[in-house]
Amino acid sequence: MAKKTAQDDPLSPVTLAVGQEDLLLDRAVQEVVAAARAADADTDVRDLTSDQLQPGTLNELTSPSLFAERKVVVVRNAQDLSADTIKDVKTYLGSPAEEITLVLLHAGGAKGKGLLDAARKAGAREVACPKMTKAADRLGFVRNEFRVLGRSATPEACQALVDSIGSDLRELASAVTQLTADVEGTIDEAVVARYYTGRAEASSFTVADRAVEGRAAEALEALRWSLSTGVAPVLITSALAQGVRAIGKLSSARGGRPADLARELGMPPWKIDRVRQQMRGWTPDGVSVALRAVAEADAGVKGGGDDPEYALEKAVVTIARAARSRQG
Repeated sequence: MAKKTAQDDPLSPVTLAVGQEDLLLDRAVQEVVAAARAADADTDVRDLTSDQLQPGTLNELTSPSLFAERKVVVVRNAQDLSADTIKDVKTYLGSPAEEITLVLLHAGGAKGKGLLDAARKAGAREVACPKMTKAADRLGFVRNEFRVLGRSATPEACQALVDSIGSDLRELASAVTQLTADVEGTIDEAVVARYYTGRAEASSFTVADRAVEGRAAEALEALRWSLSTGVAPVLITSALAQGVRAIGKLSSARGGRPADLARELGMPPWKIDRVRQQMRGWTPDGVSVALRAVAEADAGVKGGGDDPEYALEKAVVTIARAARSRQG
């Protein structure tokens, strides 16, 4: 979950969201925008990528308005700003404008560290949005999601949800929201199994499983069913990516017991056994081809193409062929 500094006013002049977890970064932005619009429904929101914030742009956006309107200026990937634009931002940090909230999204790390340090020195409100690479962190995230929604879920249910869905925080958050909306009372392991095993035919992970097993026809059928039942295309590309990466990780890992490999690779033991069965037809070249196909599909469903469904179908077919590359 995102962690905040003691200065926890979303309408602070500057909010610094640091990390690489996209869901948490988006939530940091949404929190500021919601607070601004609660104070002024006509708040103007400008959401910019680093290449859109050119030298002089920030000054234009933060100049006093005739109508003194409240404004939120969001700058994504601030670590990629040009040197001249960073100078503009540092100057602004020294004297932020009233009624304007600047939100800087920064990946952290060495790149753009000067801007990061300057924002902290200026007293920016900071929200930590670290990538959740450990299963324990994702489990904590799920527990907190239920807590925020005011619902009770057993520890076994939370663990089952993480084991069933995997590492994608957006899909984990979506699953928690669905369960709390559909189920009354305490959510237990049986409820999770009913939703995420009993409805496997509509799951993005079923699409991925069939594709990495080389079963193209079944993967396409599962894909079309998932899309028809409202599964977001971005969740399907995420599942495909996880499926292919799991093949790559396990194929390059040293042999050993599932429990040992589970600790080494960050997968539950049951998944090690499944991936071992799925990886029989794969080669290193096949994994590379499949990863490129997933990347192209991901770009296609996020606005880089005209037809997200075609982008997904193409990726599924390519992955299924790659799964049989050893036989080919």
